[in-house]
Amino acid sequence: MPEVQAVKDHDTVKLISYLLERQFSQQLADVWNIGLNLALRISDLLSIRFSDIQGDRLIIKESKTGKVANIQLNSTTIERITRIRDDHPNHIYLFQSYRNQRAKTAKPAPLSRRYVGRALAMIGEEVKLALGTHSMRKTRGYLLYQQTKDIGRVMKMLRHSGEETTLRYIGIEQEDVDKDFINLEI
Repeated sequence: MPEVQAVKDHDTVKLISYLLERQFSQQLADVWNIGLNLALRISDLLSIRFSDIQGDRLIIKESKTGKVANIQLNSTTIERITRIRDDHPNHIYLFQSYRNQRAKTAKPAPLSRRYVGRALAMIGEEVKLALGTHSMRKTRGYLLYQQTKDIGRVMKMLRHSGEETTLRYIGIEQEDVDKDFINLEI
């Protein structure tokens, strides 16, 4: 499986959202936009139930680590979640699959990781980036790091235990370090 990238500029983030909506669906654009704001692993993002959202907080147990993620929702995320809830009041999952809608006996299920991954990969080809299901999480980490230069905050947000892991994960490369040396003249 190829390494996926963080999206390193806001215009491309918006373009990806637009392309997902236009070429796939509003639901996939919502996965992208909410995923960027929550910085969760894809399995946790897709498994969010409306019952996990308590006011302006999302509280879930991460499947990989078993850690509880208690995330403050920003206003943009709350608006998107409210719209999804209003459009689908009977849904259990935030990103519920419509696939077996007609099967009366089919249990509700979230979108599959595979479906989301394929859509992101196709859009990635179009924008010339290696996009995948981790790109949302990596993008948020990268953009937070660029804004704050505080690796500790990024580690805490991603719930990582090692600085080196976080730097590699968000795609801080030698060229970024070189730019910092050039841009910060003392």
